[in-house]
Amino acid sequence: MNSLENRKRWFALALIVAAQFMVVLDVAIVNVALPSIKTDLHFSQESLQWVVTAYSIFFGGVLLLGGRLADLLGRRRLFMLGLVVFSVSSLLDGLAWSEGSLIAFRSLQGLGAALLSPAALSILTTTFREGRERNLALGIWGAASGSGGAAGVLLGGALTSAFNWSWIFFINVPAGIAVLALTPWLLRESRADLAHRHFDAAGAASITGGLMLLVYALTRATQHGWGTGTTIGLLLGSLALVVAFVVIEARSKAPLLPLGIFRLRTLTASNVSGLLLAGALFSQFFLLTLYMQQVLHYSALKTGVAYIALTLTIIAFSGVAQALATRIGVRRVLTTGMIVSAAGLVLYAQLPVEGHYFWDLFPAFLLSGLGLALAFVPMSIGALTGVTEGEAGVASGLINTSQQIGGAIGVAVATTIATTFTSHYVSSHVGSAPLSGNALTHGFQVTFYVLAGIAVAGGLVAALLTERRLPAEVAEVSEGALLEAA
Repeated sequence: MNSLENRKRWFALALIVAAQFMVVLDVAIVNVALPSIKTDLHFSQESLQWVVTAYSIFFGGVLLLGGRLADLLGRRRLFMLGLVVFSVSSLLDGLAWSEGSLIAFRSLQGLGAALLSPAALSILTTTFREGRERNLALGIWGAASGSGGAAGVLLGGALTSAFNWSWIFFINVPAGIAVLALTPWLLRESRADLAHRHFDAAGAASITGGLMLLVYALTRATQHGWGTGTTIGLLLGSLALVVAFVVIEARSKAPLLPLGIFRLRTLTASNVSGLLLAGALFSQFFLLTLYMQQVLHYSALKTGVAYIALTLTIIAFSGVAQALATRIGVRRVLTTGMIVSAAGLVLYAQLPVEGHYFWDLFPAFLLSGLGLALAFVPMSIGALTGVTEGEAGVASGLINTSQQIGGAIGVAVATTIATTFTSHYVSSHVGSAPLSGNALTHGFQVTFYVLAGIAVAGGLVAALLTERRLPAEVAEVSEGALLEAA
């Protein structure tokens, strides 16, 4: 490979990482703007959550389908289609004039993200060969993905304070146009080399419907309770569709998700760990934002600035994480990252009512950022280890789906736990109010301990299920040495 082609590959990486950063950013950027959106568009309190939920339902529900479509129809083609849908819907979001219009456009934006994200990761997988090169590329990818949530809170606060909430969506438009213009020059087209081009319509319908129903049920449970007949019915309906999907895939000649892919132990462990870590991570951002705004009374902008320490730590140590994963393997680094992330959550559980940024939040942000960097990067590497080029899209869709569904479950469970223990505090302390600092902090503290337990469980999965084998580079060196000796 000549130097021009090599440089072009790294420019291509910068392009798809920029697109992924946009997607991850938009999951978090809207949260700090919700009060302004509520006032301007006259949202009811119950409807306001749908600004987030509509995006999450389509993003989490369609990711697996998006990954397989990238394999079948062409990865660059689907990347560009997703980018167009995402950018146009972002413009429409900013121009929304009512509750219904913004919710509809956010749904469309989630669909665009679900097509874009797995296509981008599968392009990375097919551009860089498994081993040191791909690990380096995934280190950069992991830095963008891991820091996007924190950056979203910062950027959302800055744009909302300086302009208005519409600009959290408008900012995607010029970025999307720039990425789209460069795509034909930097990205090559690729698709799975399959003997057939059949599409598993039954599998696509069942898993997409099941995941969308699950995200909706989880969101509804936080508002109306887990024990209501409607919530239970929705969860059972989601379970039935997912079971139907497994049955369909086991019998399909052209499955949407080849079940044999789960024989790759490292891939399976990375997806399970990804689901658990995302459950803890999404909830961490959610609870910390509430703590800083409702207990410490930070403004939206100050809340965003507070996350800079976490963001920079993730970026700084992502390169270290990929180097370690290359040198000593995914298993050790991923397990360590999950345990360090759990330690960070334990520190969050110590946050007091009269918290101070540098004495209380700052050390926890540093430890948590280190853990997330050491977990996200090897998790991404492991989720693509051993995957054939023909399954790059579906493997990319699978790890994205695991993380999004894990996040939805985590936030729903964390919200329920925090609310429950806040209520217990109020009932056992006469004169306390549900929104008092003491009551809220008690609920947050208990929830952070539970999230730490979830992260530890992810570490155990990584330690027990990930394959014990040499990294690709070491294996290549060993093989070369044997050939020379022969």
